[in-house]
Amino acid sequence: MGALARLRGWAVILKRDGLTLWFALRHPNVPWYAKAMSIVMVAYAFSPIDLIPDFIPIVGWIDDLIILPLLLWFTLRLIPAKVLAHCRDAAEQWLREKKGKVISFVGGAIILLIWLMIAIAIWRAWIGPWLAA
Repeated sequence: MGALARLRGWAVILKRDGLTLWFALRHPNVPWYAKAMSIVMVAYAFSPIDLIPDFIPIVGWIDDLIILPLLLWFTLRLIPAKVLAHCRDAAEQWLREKKGKVISFVGGAIILLIWLMIAIAIWRAWIGPWLAA
C-alpha cells in the first residue's frame, strides 16, 4: 500500500469521524463537555474557511495534518463507546447515501471574525502608528 493510498484512507476516516461528532451533538447521552468540544470541532472541521490558509507553505497544512486529527482523536475519547458506535454507524450511512457535504457557516463566520480581529490588531500595532508619524 502506497503512501498516497494511506493518506486517502486517513482522509476518509477523518471525514467519517467529523460526521460522527456532528451526529454526537444531537445525541442525548453525550456528556456536555464532549458536546462542547464537538461543537468546536464540527464548526472548524466543516468550515469553508481555514484558520491558517493552506497557501501558506508548511504552516498552512499544520492544522489539517496535525491539529485537527489530534483534537478529533481527543474529542472522540470523550464520547461513551456505545454512543460513539451508534454515531459512527449514522455517519457511515450518511456517507454511503451521499447526502451531501456538511458545511458549517457558523464556523466560517467565527474564523472570519478571528481574521478581522487579527487585521485590526495589526493595524493598531504597526500601521496606525506609522501613518500617524
